[in-house]
Amino acid sequence: MHLIIPFAASLSEPCQASLPRLQTTTGPLLPHLHALLGRLDGQPAVDGDEYALNLPHERVLARLLGWPDDLADGCLPWSAWWAAQDGLSLPAGQPWALVTPGHWLMGRDHLTLLDPDQLLLTEAESRALMAAIQPFFEEDGCTLRYGAPTRWYLSHPSLADLPTASLDRVIGRNPDVWLTDHPQARVLRRLQSEAQMLWYQHPLHDERQARGLLPVNSFWVSGCGPARPTPLPADVDLQLSLRAPLLADDVEGWLAAWQALDAGPVATALRALDAGQPVTLTLCGERHARTWASQRDAQATPSGLRGWWRRLTASRPAAGTALPDTLGAL
Repeated sequence: MHLIIPFAASLSEPCQASLPRLQTTTGPLLPHLHALLGRLDGQPAVDGDEYALNLPHERVLARLLGWPDDLADGCLPWSAWWAAQDGLSLPAGQPWALVTPGHWLMGRDHLTLLDPDQLLLTEAESRALMAAIQPFFEEDGCTLRYGAPTRWYLSHPSLADLPTASLDRVIGRNPDVWLTDHPQARVLRRLQSEAQMLWYQHPLHDERQARGLLPVNSFWVSGCGPARPTPLPADVDLQLSLRAPLLADDVEGWLAAWQALDAGPVATALRALDAGQPVTLTLCGERHARTWASQRDAQATPSGLRGWWRRLTASRPAAGTALPDTLGAL
């Protein structure tokens, strides 16, 4: 099994301040993770920084999906992958993008893009909002398809090779900072402006506010590129339970989610290792991804990935390294 855990840590002040709590006076707060790291061999890392458009776990998954190594930052075609999760098959041979309706909160000095899951958007509401703006998209030669309440799919020639920041890079931050100035983004910026004006006057805007819900006032575009509906390898166990609390700076929720992971999937991986099965663990933070593997698993890795690992910088925590230091280095 290959256990992949994104959002294992971040550079946010609340997260960094909470890391020492992982090492209590009676031992590690995550005993199974501590034991697993102590028995696996460190593999070379996927290094980056907090300003990259794609997150570290996205780059790890792109490798496992067999996507080309030369795809530029921000050009990983996640739209088609998400469409497959929504039961859609996007036509090949044309570029697609993931469109996420959401709420951009206007503060005193800047905007903040809130987590779209907080909107509690229903399918009926989402379809109504999409229907309202669809004519404007079609006038520009765009194709727009519904996938889920917070996932629509857009096709237009301008999306080819258009770098965009992943949604999870922008949540909780100022979206203006992450908007691309690429020439091919002009159509999207204009459509965003039209959607903001149209949705402000839409009946759903007032209806949602009357029910104490946030209105949908803009959308984010990400995951541009040609359709590559490749499934993840069957042995990959991707765990996303740390995502929501970490993006919300909910430290207590994040620590609780970590403890649930430790008692569940991480403990399962440790039992698999005890049974002599090959195990790989990848922890992903805001900048880097670190992988540890059992010796048998490392030897069984496809030659293409072994070559990739050799080309990257080796990463193995020193014996006795505490969990706060291991996660803090992500």
